[in-house]
Amino acid sequence: MTIETSIGLETGQPYPYQRVELVEPDWTRFPGWRDVTAADWASVQWQRAHCIKNVKQLRELLGDLVDERFYADLERDQAERATMSMLVPPQMMNTMVPHDLPAGPGSLTEAFYADPVRHYMIPVFSDRRTDWSSHPHATRDSLHEHDMWATEGLTHRYPTKVLAELLPTCPQYCGHCTRMDLVGNSTPVIDKLKFVAKPNDRIGDMLDYLRRTPSVRDVVVSGGDVANMPWPRLEAFLTSVLEIDNVRDIRLATKALVGLPQHWLQPEVREGVERVATLARARGVSIAMHTHANHANSITPIVAEAAGAMLDAGLRDVRNQGVLLNGVNADPHALLDLCFRLLDGARIMPYYFYMCDMIPFSEHWRVSVADAQRLQHHIMGYLPGFATPRIVCDVPFVGKRWVHQLASYDEVRGISHWTKNYRTSIEASDPEALTRTYSYYDPIHTLPAEGQAWWAENASLDETALAAAEMAEASRRTAALQAY
Repeated sequence: MTIETSIGLETGQPYPYQRVELVEPDWTRFPGWRDVTAADWASVQWQRAHCIKNVKQLRELLGDLVDERFYADLERDQAERATMSMLVPPQMMNTMVPHDLPAGPGSLTEAFYADPVRHYMIPVFSDRRTDWSSHPHATRDSLHEHDMWATEGLTHRYPTKVLAELLPTCPQYCGHCTRMDLVGNSTPVIDKLKFVAKPNDRIGDMLDYLRRTPSVRDVVVSGGDVANMPWPRLEAFLTSVLEIDNVRDIRLATKALVGLPQHWLQPEVREGVERVATLARARGVSIAMHTHANHANSITPIVAEAAGAMLDAGLRDVRNQGVLLNGVNADPHALLDLCFRLLDGARIMPYYFYMCDMIPFSEHWRVSVADAQRLQHHIMGYLPGFATPRIVCDVPFVGKRWVHQLASYDEVRGISHWTKNYRTSIEASDPEALTRTYSYYDPIHTLPAEGQAWWAENASLDETALAAAEMAEASRRTAALQAY
């Protein structure tokens, strides 16, 4: 069924809005959690201790409901393709196949394969592309954040904003992680980078840089995930940042609000957030939380409770930054379902959907710029304007751009060109930084046959040679049109 023909019978609209009551799936439907109590489930210690970290633990949870072929598929992916090690909190696991499970050996297999949350939290080998599993220009630090470190872990990419990577771990690992070169444990295909300096020294260097750089007014505190930092250390860092006069905005980045909401519901954490928010308010600083939900099934009552606790503690806002992922949410109905579940059910503001970055082995998740533009078109008009998310492309060496902001676009070869209006921290002396165009590449399998053939011939070229080949082809096509 196409987007245009999927007419809602109740309203006559392409998307039939209906408010949905949030439900916490019954975790005891899984064989391995039949005896887990509500008190266990609410405990952050229990949640962390029972994360799914390997195939053996997944077998113990699911029993024979899933066929051996799935486990073999997963083991092969872990050995040959996975850029992130497996780490799935029970809370996140419980949102996969969230309804009653079918009975009998192997009966869950197809539903588990098809599940959208599973698709990005537990990727398997058969999910990946076999023609172009990685784009020829995919890189492990596709946004060049490390090139823009002002101090170790502090990325100064935008004129007035910095990203502080306080630690390299998360309470859950998403398969599409843009920081897969640093975050988490090494995998057979990715040997992770490691911070060199001691944590206290790194944090001290970050604070010193902020103090001597008055142009920075906005600090994104991330990692990894701030939920993995002991609260007293995180509070001490935030308190120090709040003492710097030029800082006007602080954003706490945490997937744990969705994947491990129990963390943010701990009394000592809630009280600590309230202290920080009170101090921020007294100093005229805005402090908000940014989380990461990619599918409506992830938004449950305990997620809403945690978001409400953060708002009640005094944070200005709780916002969602999702990632546009094929097989998960790259559909207007799925995006709108998620946005309304966030907004109506959990008081979380839909904010951004990033296009999946060009990291290795991510082509099965990525969509073209043209498809992203169509998705932006189809979600407009249903949500309040202030809660309509922007779909953005994070262009290497440029930064976030709305998907309609491109300067030019060759849809046959899937090459879009972008410009920018500021210098990143590595271009201070580059006179052409604001006049050149920067390229972004669509997944090759989404291109017409002509485009795929062109890439098969030119895939090995570097950026400069590729640009020259593209210009030569454009000239050839122009000459052919003029001759015609």
